[in-house]
Amino acid sequence: MDYKDTLLLPATDFPMRANLPQNEPDRISSWYGKRDVYEKMKQKRKNATSSFSIHDGPPYANGHLHIGHALNKILKDIITKTHYYFGEDIRYVPGWDCHGLPIEQQVEKNLGDKKKTLSKTKIRELCRAYASEFVKIQSEEFKSLGIIGDFDNPYLTMKFEFEADIYRALCEIAKKGLLVERSKPVYWSWAARSALAEAEVEYEDKEDYSIYVAFKLGDEASAKLGVDKASAVIWTTTPWTLPANQAICLNPDETYVVTSEDLIFAKPLLENLVNIGITKGEIKKEFKAQILEGLNAINPLNDRDSKLLLAEHVSMDGGTGLVHTAPGHGEDDYYVCLRYGIEVIMPVDEEGKYDNTLKVKGLLKDPDELIGMHIFKANERILELLGDSLLNVSKFVHSYPFCWRTKKPVIYRATKQWFISMDDKKLDGKSLRSVARQELNNIKFYPAVGIKRIGTMIENRPDWCISRQRDWGVPIAFFRDKDTKEPIFDADVLSNVADIFEKKGADAWWDLSIAQLLPSDTKYNPEKLEKVMDILDVWFDSGSTWQAVLNSKRYDAGSYPSSMYLEGSDQHRGWFQSSLLVSTAVNSHAPYKSVLTHGFTVDHKGEKMSKSRGNVVAPQDVIKTYGVEILRLWVSLSDYSSDLKISDNILKQVSEQYRKIRNTIRFLLANVNDLDEINADFGLLDKWILGKAKRAFDEASACFQQYDFSKGFNILLNFLSADLSGIYLDVCKDRLYCDDKNSSTRRSAQSAMAIITRSLLPLLAPTLTYTVDEVMEYAPKIIKQDYTDGFDLINTPMEFDFKVEDELMLSSRQKFFEMIDSLKKDKKIKSTLELNLQTTSDQILSLDNKDISDFYMVSRVLPFDDTEALCEFGIDDNKFKIVLNKEHKCPRCWKFNASSEGDVCPRCKEVLASAN
Repeated sequence: MDYKDTLLLPATDFPMRANLPQNEPDRISSWYGKRDVYEKMKQKRKNATSSFSIHDGPPYANGHLHIGHALNKILKDIITKTHYYFGEDIRYVPGWDCHGLPIEQQVEKNLGDKKKTLSKTKIRELCRAYASEFVKIQSEEFKSLGIIGDFDNPYLTMKFEFEADIYRALCEIAKKGLLVERSKPVYWSWAARSALAEAEVEYEDKEDYSIYVAFKLGDEASAKLGVDKASAVIWTTTPWTLPANQAICLNPDETYVVTSEDLIFAKPLLENLVNIGITKGEIKKEFKAQILEGLNAINPLNDRDSKLLLAEHVSMDGGTGLVHTAPGHGEDDYYVCLRYGIEVIMPVDEEGKYDNTLKVKGLLKDPDELIGMHIFKANERILELLGDSLLNVSKFVHSYPFCWRTKKPVIYRATKQWFISMDDKKLDGKSLRSVARQELNNIKFYPAVGIKRIGTMIENRPDWCISRQRDWGVPIAFFRDKDTKEPIFDADVLSNVADIFEKKGADAWWDLSIAQLLPSDTKYNPEKLEKVMDILDVWFDSGSTWQAVLNSKRYDAGSYPSSMYLEGSDQHRGWFQSSLLVSTAVNSHAPYKSVLTHGFTVDHKGEKMSKSRGNVVAPQDVIKTYGVEILRLWVSLSDYSSDLKISDNILKQVSEQYRKIRNTIRFLLANVNDLDEINADFGLLDKWILGKAKRAFDEASACFQQYDFSKGFNILLNFLSADLSGIYLDVCKDRLYCDDKNSSTRRSAQSAMAIITRSLLPLLAPTLTYTVDEVMEYAPKIIKQDYTDGFDLINTPMEFDFKVEDELMLSSRQKFFEMIDSLKKDKKIKSTLELNLQTTSDQILSLDNKDISDFYMVSRVLPFDDTEALCEFGIDDNKFKIVLNKEHKCPRCWKFNASSEGDVCPRCKEVLASAN
């Protein structure tokens, strides 16, 4: 008789091999197509008592997706689905940042010299078309990652109504008095006559002067130091900026000295200056920088006062420790002078030539000879004019910013810019800084240290410069009085412009005349007005998306404030901050309830990815080689709070984890295929595994709800590997295959497996969405219950909670199998079923013998007797002895419980009899 035919072997059509790269595209595509799963998910939870939405931080519609995009979007998807599978109503509307420099640069690159012949409107039209094309491309690429959301109605910052909403947010800030216009230094290409963004600057070697100049102290400053005379010595590489000098900065934490030559330097730099030959280094006096704060030195070029200030940016890595400060020509210079209320002077025109400001402000004693001269050509004459005040001059080569278009060196030049004020108390008597800082206390940060990072940035940030001199963006669409230059913030005018933008797009600002843009019943004379032609910083666009997406009712995106903003940790400086500032400026309220940040993707060595290193991992390649589910599992298994390592070897390891999960699920499905109802008359082993599952699933659920996916998945994987597959499923094979079909031990084991499977699938589903969806196609009714698809599932706590004292069981089992390895190696046994285990433990002996025998995978567990032992071991006070079983091997179940050779054991004999 072939006893194999009498066994109840597992059966399922759920395939062992996933073939993810081949099978996933059709399944994922069906979620967006005929099954329309996102809409069905919303309908399923429409009566939920709680809701969750992530407001999408918009990527640029520029280029194909990289692995960082994949990490970000998959993490958003896993979190959104986690809330869904825990029973909450969810919303996710993807969005794209469509304005800004990256897109405009690419269009300009494609146009070449042709750009000079095109109007602003035509350039903007080409930018719009370029962005539209990449929205389509990236949309399909995001879908290929298994991301669910409203891809049929995504938000695009270049939509006409969206541009209008961005502008409306700007108008609200202007009406509250937080918008100011003033000069600020920016990168300026005198060759292109244009301001540059940092991304438009490239660095090349340039030869420049290195000069040391003495500024005599004013009488009050000398008296304060207790010296008859002294000179503050500055070092600079830009002699042409000296006419615009307004101040000299000292480090408040350093000691300064007056030398025997009556020259002032920072003490830590004195030795360097001795080596140069400026001083002998003999110290007459030491003092702290604070003594000179607010007093004056004298600019030798024009005899104007140069205020002595304290500033943290003054470093001790070169120079003199006293920094020449011209607020129109440097960012640090600008901010320190802004703090001290010092005027910004700009004597250089858009072509890089000195203008009439030299004469108006008295910046040179004889200004006429330099007015109209290019600043770089003026360096030599400036050196001559310094006379004896020039202590040392040399030339050196250093890295310098150049314009990427003209390949000419750029300068820092103050121009009129628009700012959102951080410190004007216009929000019910509070400043934007204080309101934003206060709102942070109401936000939950993941990880928690995020509040310190963004809080410090808010505390220290300057006013926000929101204007750009570019073409592709939302215009700062204000009218200005031609005579007074005052902007018009009339509510009717602003509202009319916004309404026009909503219908015709922001291009109307360039296409229509002032008269056409004003209301028909306006009190303003269009002849006396002019347009502001700057555009908004693209960070203002994205920072106001909460207004256009969450408050406009044009998108089914959830409510304001959003449940969560989720981006890379660099967005503490970027989108999190710009969104907070716009929202608090308009509503005195943060736009989000929680903020989650993730690190950056790096290779297996922790190095940044770059094409030159050859270590770039493209999401498209991962999908083709391993499958989307492997990429998604990599995200969940990684600690996203720091940088995430990814490589081919790492993905192979993740694939192995996926294989273990899949095979475990397959075994569970295959062994409950004939179970119709739950049998709750559980035995010891069933209670043990259900208790283990309950605690593991509860802990994992708690981790997932706190977005600690790495810890939660490690708990699940440890349970699946060590307890479920490593012990329970293995020891249950005998009763599953060999017991009578309806025996209580078999049915209770099947019931435990069904309960575990039901609870496991919703925990896996947020990450392994499409695997779980596939599982549900093959799952028997006992697993599916009333669910039909993978997205139907809901996570509910396991109802069975058993506490089994298992410390001795597990420790003795581990020691037992250590002994077994030696016995097998020595070829003393082939199988543990040849053995009986004897013990002195009353705890072990009191347990059901079938359960405990299966637990150790032996034929019997017996009390100690005088039978000769193969080996012995002890656990605390309990003794264990491994002995050979004297009975015979059952040819059906292979246990040594048969009374004679070739006969079946009593259990199998009974099963066979009932089958006949």
